[in-house]
Amino acid sequence: MALSAEESGRLTGLLDEHAERITQRWAELLAASLRGRLSQAELRRQVQELHGAVIEAARGGGFDLESESAGELRAVLAELSRGRARQGFTATETAISVYALKDVLLELLEADAADTALRDYVAFSALVDQMGLFTFESFVRTRESLIADQAEQLLELSTPVVKIWEGVVAVPLVGTLDSARAQVVMERLLQTLVDTGSPYAIIDITGVPAVDTQVAQHILKTVVAARLMGADCIISGIRPQIAQTIVALGIEFGDIATKASLADALRHVLRLTGVETARRQPRRES
Repeated sequence: MALSAEESGRLTGLLDEHAERITQRWAELLAASLRGRLSQAELRRQVQELHGAVIEAARGGGFDLESESAGELRAVLAELSRGRARQGFTATETAISVYALKDVLLELLEADAADTALRDYVAFSALVDQMGLFTFESFVRTRESLIADQAEQLLELSTPVVKIWEGVVAVPLVGTLDSARAQVVMERLLQTLVDTGSPYAIIDITGVPAVDTQVAQHILKTVVAARLMGADCIISGIRPQIAQTIVALGIEFGDIATKASLADALRHVLRLTGVETARRQPRRES
């Protein structure tokens, strides 16, 4: 929706002539809708930026939000949306920041007895709707980006690779192991093997609720990749239920060492490296 040159001129005149009243009333409407979540000073600053950007865009002649002259307005709307998304506001609360301008314009035009007042309001209203849609789309893109970043951070946190002994690293897996997470596990394990020069890696699946063919394939690929880096892998956390499932599915781990617990796996690795270990004996009553 684009305004004609005449409509753009009337909009510019209206916004210029009643600048103080418009920004004041606009900020008041937003303060009421946002229920004090932003300060009056912050709301007024944002409203003044929007007000100025709309005037600059309208001065270009025919007002079109997609035009080059509206570039600053699009930038202000996008920045407003990103800020609202990061501050935890909803899409509706963000759109209200733009749509409130319609109420302000209506109040001004209601007092105008000119024949063009109604037509101008309809045109201005359609323009504000377009601005609101642009704001909503920018908000959604920012929110999706935030969610994707948080998901990536959680994925990294859920796949730690820790050094538990000299020459021994461990990957304690918790939760479902899908393709995306398996790729992260493989990359982080291989990088840790390079950084530490460790010849042994323990993949602990105690926290994996179930092992199916897909999960087993992911584990085997990780083991093969580690072997190509010159490291041997031991799989620990093979509980009785998981062992029965593996047998029932006919999954073969070949010559890969498997242990019931992480402690057993560590003892196995220490024996391979020549470190003496002793099991703690229960204390006898005298």
